[in-house]
Amino acid sequence: MAAASSGWAAVCEKFRTARTLSAVESRKDPETEPYRSKYSARALLQEVKQLLSAAEEGGEARLAAVRQAVLEYELGVNHTDTEELSAGEEHLQRCTQLLEPHRLSPDCVSLYIQAQNNLGILWSERDEIKTAQTYLESAEALYNQYMKEDGNPPLDPSEHFMAEEEKLTDQERSKRFEKAYTHTLYYLAQVYQHLEMIEKAAQYCHTTLKRQLEYCGYYPVEWALNAATLSQYYLSKQCFMESRHCLAAASVIFSQAGQVPSAEDNETEQDQQDLRQRKAEIARCWIKYCLNLLQSARKLLEDNIGELDPERQLELKAQRKKEEDEKEKGRKKAVLFGTSDICDSVLAMEEKVSSVYPLDFQEAREIFLVGQNYVQEAKEFFQVDGYVTDHIEIVQDHSALFKVLAFFEEDYERRCKMHKRRIDMLEPIYADLNPQYYLLISRQLQFELADTYYEMMDLKVAIGNRLEELDSHTIKKINSLAQLAIKYYELFLDSLRNPDKVFPEVLEEDVLRPAMVAKFHIARLYGKLITSDSKKQLENMQTSLEYYTFLVDYCEKYPDAVHAVETELELSKEMVGLLPTRMERLRAKLCPFI
Repeated sequence: MAAASSGWAAVCEKFRTARTLSAVESRKDPETEPYRSKYSARALLQEVKQLLSAAEEGGEARLAAVRQAVLEYELGVNHTDTEELSAGEEHLQRCTQLLEPHRLSPDCVSLYIQAQNNLGILWSERDEIKTAQTYLESAEALYNQYMKEDGNPPLDPSEHFMAEEEKLTDQERSKRFEKAYTHTLYYLAQVYQHLEMIEKAAQYCHTTLKRQLEYCGYYPVEWALNAATLSQYYLSKQCFMESRHCLAAASVIFSQAGQVPSAEDNETEQDQQDLRQRKAEIARCWIKYCLNLLQSARKLLEDNIGELDPERQLELKAQRKKEEDEKEKGRKKAVLFGTSDICDSVLAMEEKVSSVYPLDFQEAREIFLVGQNYVQEAKEFFQVDGYVTDHIEIVQDHSALFKVLAFFEEDYERRCKMHKRRIDMLEPIYADLNPQYYLLISRQLQFELADTYYEMMDLKVAIGNRLEELDSHTIKKINSLAQLAIKYYELFLDSLRNPDKVFPEVLEEDVLRPAMVAKFHIARLYGKLITSDSKKQLENMQTSLEYYTFLVDYCEKYPDAVHAVETELELSKEMVGLLPTRMERLRAKLCPFI
């Protein structure tokens, strides 16, 4: 008997060594032999397999089958780790076949679920997402069935090779079983993402994150990035409270990663760089949150000419007063992450920024300032040198924050100053950009600069209209802004020309609306230029007419284009009708005797 037990102890020792080699030692393997420890572990597992079949010929068949299944599982994972997928699949399949009759019993259920998880991963690595889905959904169903019918903490697979006194506590068993199930949900979230079942993917991602916090099974940086990514899904659904909650949780958990580590933490320079980048990526998600919240509020508040509608504003404020309390209470419960100490930090973080639509300038400004702080944080890492595209996107978001804040500002002069801030941040970037390499970004900047100057010109005209008489300073300002807007619209339109400088006969769908809007705005801008020289005025009207005519003719020739510019087309037709008569009148004034 003693010999048998010492023989069993040796078997358990071999098994334990194999697992240590695989999980711990393999991390230290040299790059020249990346799988050295995995191969040593495999040899030991094969030995254990032989010892088992020799020792258990007369033993209990069921026990033998379960131990055999544990070895098949370990060999399956081992082969998958060394990129031998077919062999890995064979071992894992053998494991599930051995367990099939007992898969719902406490000594088998955890192993069976983990085998199915690994088959799911294996098939998704082969890009067979539907097959992966089948295995993972089957694992999920088995967990739910076991919890419903039994629910006691099941054995961990490693316990099949442990002496009685080494067996795990119920608490530890439960923790490991729940962790295996969290993995199932985590992989299912990715599978649903691949299959473009976005809503389901988000739901599973949320549950996974919640469970990882509950069972303390997560890496702070990875968890934070997943939560920040999930926040962007909620953002697309206009669920601002959920989105803010995910971002606040991301920021709190990320800070557990030692924020940006000091040199003493034996972190490499590369690790520190990675952490800084992740922190900046989370900051960018916060920028999108603030921007989307402000833009959605603008959509609710604007009238048909894009100005703030005061009646709508009062109506929404009254409605919000009524709803606010129930809504906060009702929706908080559904999304809260984590244990109480984490919750407190997350709540403190959430209180720094609103999740309800801002309805006036003061409320909008508070959200704007939070967004602007995150812009500075993101720009610290994503600098122009090395991260051109990212840096420009962040500056464009900063400009968009100013643009939407200007909507809430009633004072035209102050509104103008906000647009000037946008010009000041966009122009230097545009000037340094090589359009040959960055054509798309270059076009975006040309159009945005043109639009901003156009907006400023409109505001200056509105300010001028309030004066009894236009002074020369205001006239100069209006003309200068109009000319700068024309310059950038023309640069944008020139970027559409072919190498022979010929404008396209047919505009591509992605540039159709911007090109038409640019033509329409240029027509309008020529009409706004103020001059006392009637001859010059006539020339401007002629140019204006040509641009309006382009729009009308293009839409007659290509009726499919109409949907992109309905409003502009209507006004252009009107102007094509009116301008010739006005020009005739002006000519008659110039040469009354003709």
